[in-house]
Amino acid sequence: MTDWLPPEAATALALSLRVSLVATLVSLPLGVFVAYALARWRFPGHGLLNGLVHLPLILPPVVTGYILLLTFGRQGWIGATLWDWFGFTFAFRWTGAALAAGVMAFPLLVRAIRLAIEAVDPKLEEAASTLGASRPKVFATVTLPLILPGVIAGAVLAFAKAMGEFGATITFVANIPGQTQTLPTAIYSFLQVPGGDRAALVLVLISVAVAMLALALSEWLSRRVARRIAG
Repeated sequence: MTDWLPPEAATALALSLRVSLVATLVSLPLGVFVAYALARWRFPGHGLLNGLVHLPLILPPVVTGYILLLTFGRQGWIGATLWDWFGFTFAFRWTGAALAAGVMAFPLLVRAIRLAIEAVDPKLEEAASTLGASRPKVFATVTLPLILPGVIAGAVLAFAKAMGEFGATITFVANIPGQTQTLPTAIYSFLQVPGGDRAALVLVLISVAVAMLALALSEWLSRRVARRIAG
């Protein structure tokens, strides 16, 4: 592998895959719950929750990273408690990179799942409820099977977004080779040193390939959802 990809680049690629996978899997249950709440429930603060979910898409990523640092850093109002009680910190660790990637990808995840839920006829859920099924059982046996392609599409988009996250990550966990240096930050580092263009180009091509694959898979799943609902 060293003939075409330096060891530090391979390490950054492996770390990016790890960070993106963890960020997607950890945020998926919360994303499904939030999407369902936004699609099906009406409650005080509905608009506020919707705004907060989509805020990372609007704010500059550096601002999001700084907010994470203020919140989850060792001196942050949550981070200080985690450090004092458990000796654990997100800042300048790969887990922090996963947190930053998950926060930035969360709006895409929720949006895709919410659209899938809104495409499901509520009467199907009501019919199951009238037959005596509880709300969790209705969701597990009726709603979830219908929205599963949308859940998968949202997870794919979230994974791709997490792979490409740069601003929030470098602000929150810096760019430490072998510890927090992900694919985008590795590209940035290679571009700053003489002779690093080739390694940067390889990583760029890998990033483009992952993004295109994710978009193609998401598009295929979206069409499948449309056909399924139409049927």
